[in-house]
Amino acid sequence: MEESMSNKKFKTEVADLLQLLIHSLYSNKEIFLRELISNASDAIDKLKYLSMVDGNLKGYSFDPKIQISFTEEGERILKISDNGIGMNEEDLNNNLGTIASSGTKKFLSTLTDEAKKDSNLIGQFGVGFYSAFMVSKKIEVISRKAGEDQAYIWSSTGETSYSIEPSQRDEQGTTVILHLNDDDTTYATRWTLESLIKKYSDHVAYPIYLEYDQTHYEDEKDENGNPKKTVEHKNEQINSCSALWRRNKSELKDEDYKEFYKNNYNDYEDPLFYIHTKAEGTTEYTTLFFIPKTALMNMNYADFKSGVKLYVKRVYITDDDKTLLPTYLRFVRGVIDSEDLPLNVSREILQENRIMSAIRNGSVKKLLGEFKKLSTSNPELFTEFIKQYNRPLKEGLYMDYANRDLLLDIVRYKSSEKDGYVSLKEYKERMKEGQKAIYYIAGGKENVLKASPLVAAFKKKGYEVLILDEDIDEFVISTVPEYDGVPLKAINRSDAMDDVQSQEEKKEAEEKGAVAEKIASALGDKVKKVVVSARLGDAAASVIMDENDPSVQMQRLMKQMGGGDEEIKPILEVNPSSPFVARIQASEDEEKTKVLSEVLLGQALLQEGIMPSDPVAFASFLSKAMAY
Repeated sequence: MEESMSNKKFKTEVADLLQLLIHSLYSNKEIFLRELISNASDAIDKLKYLSMVDGNLKGYSFDPKIQISFTEEGERILKISDNGIGMNEEDLNNNLGTIASSGTKKFLSTLTDEAKKDSNLIGQFGVGFYSAFMVSKKIEVISRKAGEDQAYIWSSTGETSYSIEPSQRDEQGTTVILHLNDDDTTYATRWTLESLIKKYSDHVAYPIYLEYDQTHYEDEKDENGNPKKTVEHKNEQINSCSALWRRNKSELKDEDYKEFYKNNYNDYEDPLFYIHTKAEGTTEYTTLFFIPKTALMNMNYADFKSGVKLYVKRVYITDDDKTLLPTYLRFVRGVIDSEDLPLNVSREILQENRIMSAIRNGSVKKLLGEFKKLSTSNPELFTEFIKQYNRPLKEGLYMDYANRDLLLDIVRYKSSEKDGYVSLKEYKERMKEGQKAIYYIAGGKENVLKASPLVAAFKKKGYEVLILDEDIDEFVISTVPEYDGVPLKAINRSDAMDDVQSQEEKKEAEEKGAVAEKIASALGDKVKKVVVSARLGDAAASVIMDENDPSVQMQRLMKQMGGGDEEIKPILEVNPSSPFVARIQASEDEEKTKVLSEVLLGQALLQEGIMPSDPVAFASFLSKAMAY
């Protein structure tokens, strides 16, 4: 017994680690409580398992729980106690005197100064217990192993050594006693502890009790004139133990999911729908995803934070949405709970982790697969979903090439032929015989786009036109060259002109081409060129872009973002049969020709929802034209 009572040296790796913890890591001290609670939960798990399979412990009966208490006066002490498997002298020596990983020393030596400030790095080598030294000047661990009578106390100030001595403990389990630093006394307050337990350990499988004194003040005064007070000693369960996602779906009712969602995500509405999945095999994890009924107003802001959290065996790790799900799925809320990830992995490690990559890819495919399935199984619900989340899903078309085909079947567009939304699949099924492409128009409000003479021209020929009226549509659609072998083509591009003009119409228009040269001369460098067309119906003119040029709207968006200084001119498409164009054709007055041509261009721009670059000048030209 003499050896057990003597001081023992930490292994070199532990000593180095402790110095790093005490002197270098400051960014997230609070994770120590998560680590200790997680250790306590693991200890209970082990005892529950052994009570079922181990001959010496089979039938071992206990009421699993984690108990936390603290002192509010004098030296601040925090205690975390469990009634799990416990440790004997050998276990204390092996578990708290050394670090099992051979890579720890190398890990410590390669940390940069910046990395040393990130306490989330600690734990990837099974060293979570030592994080308690970030807040403690001394730690004592009293433990008694299940099935044994003798308890032991491990003690250290976190310097170079520790001691192990015999001790007393009424039952199996472990109590960690933290003598808090003067700067860390907040961890011996009810509100801080309650907040951290709810944040990190709310879904731990076992009840976590917090013991504290609550003071009640009365209206009556004491002899000194101060309000009388009574002190009530309390011991309350803090965590909900409600890891709903861990339960079998067969055990759960619809109301269980809805209640969980509203309680955990501060939403007064039921979710639109939810997806509960347990993945087994090489990588084991459980996901429970909720789709809110109404999109949050700030969903499209750059700093919007998703509501998906990562747990490892019920222990909260992070809610870094960029790591867990791609940003185009930022509207999803819920939980990912892994069986295989190490606790306390850093965000940097998560981004490169093979297991996390498999979970992320599997979760994305599951979500998108369910969205697609919903479109046929419950069209009404799917429509509600699309109304709220069509826009972010479209972002996935250029962000997530691997799932583009799946996304193309999910996203929806407005149409010239019907109200509501249509899919690319529906459009293709309705295509006219001999139709060369899926036609669309982008870059403006729905009512403006639908009123475009170009849309009217295509409708006249029996062609449906997709109406892309969201701010990102034009950019996104440019990254999608085809759907199911059929090219997508913008009708306000020069390469679509011939699709609705017969050879006879084209020839007839070209015979009247002299007016195009006349208008082009009058407008000068305001347009790239002027062309005649027979497709415009009653409209006098329309602006289109060369097939390889960005649209006027796209150019302006690029300018707002700090780029695209060079202005690319539109093509003015004119209808030689229009009375207004005929007036220009007949004019022999150079000034009149210029005024009418300027009005023609301005009207064509307005028709597409584009403000002329100089509205004052346009108004002046319009006034002059009225006088002719």
